Amino acid sequence: MTKEVKSAGSQLGKRYRCQVCGTEVLCVKGGPNTVTCCDQEVEIQQPKAIPSSD
Repeated sequence: MTKEVKSAGSQLGKRYRCQVCGTEVLCVKGGPNTVTCCDQEVEIQQPKAIPSSD
């Protein structure tokens, strides 16, 4: 049995990107609503890896 975890709303300081049109949003105020674009919920972008300075 698997549980689907719903988003807890928009998260302060997180970047969101629309998979359809490519619009990027930086959340400056968190809240209970989800970020949507092109009639669908957008996903949180994962941080990019920083190259090591060896």
